Amino acid sequence: MTTEPRRSGTRVPARAQIMGWMLLVLVVVLTGIVLLVWRFLHNDAMNKVTASLEQEGGEFVNFAEVGRHPVTGALIAEPGALFDTYLRQQYPDSWEVMVGAWETPTGLKWHMQSQDRHIRGVMHDPGLLERIVADPNEHGTAQTGAGPLRWVKIQTHTDGDQQAWFLTGHFTAADVSEVNGVVRILVLVSAFGVLLAAASSWVVAGAILAPVRTVRQAAAEISEHDLTRRIPVEGRDDIAALAYQFNAMLDRLESAFSTQRQFVDDASHELRTPITIVRGNLELLGDDPGERDEVVRLCTDELDRMTRIVEDLLVLAKADRPDFVRPAEVSLAELTSDIDAKVRSIADRRWVLESIGEGDVVVDEQRLTQAVVQLAQNAVQHTEDGAEIRIGSALSLGRLTLWVTDDGPGVDPAEVEQIFARFAHGSGPGRGGAGLGLAIVAAIAEAHHGRVRVLSEPGSGATFGLDLPARPGAAPGLATTGPTATAEEVHA
Repeated sequence: MTTEPRRSGTRVPARAQIMGWMLLVLVVVLTGIVLLVWRFLHNDAMNKVTASLEQEGGEFVNFAEVGRHPVTGALIAEPGALFDTYLRQQYPDSWEVMVGAWETPTGLKWHMQSQDRHIRGVMHDPGLLERIVADPNEHGTAQTGAGPLRWVKIQTHTDGDQQAWFLTGHFTAADVSEVNGVVRILVLVSAFGVLLAAASSWVVAGAILAPVRTVRQAAAEISEHDLTRRIPVEGRDDIAALAYQFNAMLDRLESAFSTQRQFVDDASHELRTPITIVRGNLELLGDDPGERDEVVRLCTDELDRMTRIVEDLLVLAKADRPDFVRPAEVSLAELTSDIDAKVRSIADRRWVLESIGEGDVVVDEQRLTQAVVQLAQNAVQHTEDGAEIRIGSALSLGRLTLWVTDDGPGVDPAEVEQIFARFAHGSGPGRGGAGLGLAIVAAIAEAHHGRVRVLSEPGSGATFGLDLPARPGAAPGLATTGPTATAEEVHA
């Protein structure tokens, strides 16, 4: 009993993962932006408060340097009178306070100016003023019942070196509240943006992954009995490229399965008859030695025929493989001479080498030899002993031509297309064999990106020619591409 291997990873769908990661990045970015905006607005508000307080302090310093009453022009030396005179002329904004404090033998005294009653109540706390006066810094923040108080302190001296301080303060609760209100709006807008991004990413991820789901569904539905399903390819992005490659893979699989089924069908069809013959003769085999020798000879012939059929079917089954032909640079003259030497041993015919092409070509030498020898064997089957069979080659305009010409009965033009099919036989004499030879020749020509051409008239012989590019990717010549051609075109 086999168990399915445990697969690692998450079960979360890819669509949800894409949306989740997008939202995570968006939330992190928006959180950082909100914090930066809050910090910037808060610092800007505090800086504005500090600048306003320092401005108020500078105005007091200018007034104290003159030290005169604005109406009478008399010098003001007493700190209480100085602060009182100055503060009466000031009108602080809401949440602002101005305090003039000075030391006396009985303790700390002060004058205050503020528009808000609550602020005045908070500032009457002696402990608060004492902490601010005692603070060595010139500015700072103090916590009060009305919220944080941002203050600026200016120390001044009057007659008798009596210490005095002018304080300007601003309660920042309103400013902080305004900043927080802006940040809250930003948070709400960001939250709405996150929700909108979640919906958008869900829809967009679904649209992007739709072809992937189609590929998965198609892969789940594909079986060896149905390889016809294809995925529509739209666009030019990576997903479209994936669908295109998947369709190409299905094409290769369909071709492979089709080749396999055709091989099995052909083998079962063609091998059934010789197997029946062999079995029938063996079942009726008697004790007579002469009869035994005849049965053995007949069975041997049938087994040889079966071997040839299987070998031919294997060649055709390999025709669709990329390594069916292995092109290499060869001399056309040497290739033609070798073919001529080999075909002369096929049968007793008058073999004529009528043309040899000059130059180098890039082809599979063994496959081309096999194709031409098969054409020569086909010519032998349709001619009598001593008949003339001509072979030749030519190289022109980047095209390679090899041909075999006989003086046999010829080929009916209506059968030209059919004779290259598997197990096809012409209607004339010499129909022996399994009908696979010309199919192999056509497969070799197609593997070289060429084709087989036939020129024939019934009763006037036939010319079978291979028309191929001399080199892979070579520009085609001027020869025609139809199933038949003139004698000059075949021999050119």
